[in-house]
Amino acid sequence: MKSTFCVLALLGAQLVSAQESTKTFVGEMLKHWESSKSLSLAVAEAMPAEAYSFKATDAEMSFGEQINHIAMANGNYCAPALGVKNPITKPADASKTTAITNLTASYDFCMSGLSKLDDKGLQETVTRGGATVSKFELFWGGFTHAAHHRGQVEVYLRLKGITPPAYKF
Repeated sequence: MKSTFCVLALLGAQLVSAQESTKTFVGEMLKHWESSKSLSLAVAEAMPAEAYSFKATDAEMSFGEQINHIAMANGNYCAPALGVKNPITKPADASKTTAITNLTASYDFCMSGLSKLDDKGLQETVTRGGATVSKFELFWGGFTHAAHHRGQVEVYLRLKGITPPAYKF
């Protein structure tokens, strides 16, 4: 009886291990998306609500528009990878409350969808804008795009005399 239990326990552990090993890249991507979410929200929180209309130059988006842009773009990258419509739509305003709500929803949408994929699923291709791309490329593109615009708004913070939050790897 003990030996049967041990064999079953060992087989169960191997099955769990095999399932986890099919999510190596997904797990690594989720870790970085979580870091991006935490830092993006910390940056968004650092700007006072009354400064969300601040622009570095007249030609630039305001701080709040930049945060909303990150949110909408996250959805635009992740939705085709997940085969669904982008749930993040153009907001009515660029207030701190609206922008942070959208940013949070966009990261949660992307990470929830990513967590349902395995590494093989990341290699699947979809059509976006007439081009065939892998789901990995879409998630990586969204992650990179967010970093680019987050870097821009960190400059906005500095122009307002605010030290941006530190990145935590």
